[in-house]
Amino acid sequence: MRYLWKKKILVIEDDKDIADLVKLVLETTEDFKVETVLDPLMAYDKVKEYQPDAILLDLSMPKMDGWAVFKLIRSDNAFANTPIAILTAKSQQFDQMVGLHIMNADAYITKPFGKQELIDKTYELFKTKE
Repeated sequence: MRYLWKKKILVIEDDKDIADLVKLVLETTEDFKVETVLDPLMAYDKVKEYQPDAILLDLSMPKMDGWAVFKLIRSDNAFANTPIAILTAKSQQFDQMVGLHIMNADAYITKPFGKQELIDKTYELFKTKE
């Protein structure tokens, strides 16, 4: 899929190695420009500054969990419709149901993930929003 301009992706992930890996993988597509934020307390400010087209959000982070970050972002009307994919090691079906059907995340990506799975799920974020 080719876009007229690169889609801006924000990765909110406290593990620098994973954040760097996601950035590296997604930027190989030439359709995505990726920024990362490692501190969940800085995530909302980064969202406002960067104005991402989509967000990949880790759930298990120190200081503030991903669901709190998710609610904060969704409570802002400017980002209420920004696609958010959960990026987590929580792979139980219950966790996925909570993420997708109760919290209304747009996608659920479990760690460890494959390169193609990450790329495909990121593209899928835009299919429902275009």
